Amino acid sequence: MYKEQTDTSLGYVQIDKKVISSIASISTLETEGVSRLASRFVFGIPEVISTIKVNIYKNGEIGLNVPIVVKYGYNIPDVAYKVQENIQLALEKMTNMSVKYINIIVKSVERSKT
Repeated sequence: MYKEQTDTSLGYVQIDKKVISSIASISTLETEGVSRLASRFVFGIPEVISTIKVNIYKNGEIGLNVPIVVKYGYNIPDVAYKVQENIQLALEKMTNMSVKYINIIVKSVERSKT
C-alpha cells in the first residue's frame, strides 16, 4: 500500500491512500445533489470507502475515480463538477498534494427519500 511520505526535521509524515479516500468521500457527500457514493458488494456486504480508486504518482500528484449516485432533478454535469471542485480543494488544503485528475463516474440517479 502506497503512503505519501514527507520528511520533516523531527521525522516523517505518511499519508495513506485510505486517508485520501476518506477526504474525497466526505467532500463528495457534502456536495449538494449527491445522494451517496456508489458502492460495490464484496461477499454480499456493501463496501463504500474502497469504491474510490486512488492513484498516487511518483511526483506526489493524486488521481481519483469517484463513483456517485446523483439525486433526481439535479443537473448531472453541474453536480459532477462541484464534486471535483470540493474534492480538489479539500485534498490540497489537507494534504498539500496536487491533484492530477478527479474522474466522476455517475452510476445512477435516485429520488430523495424524504
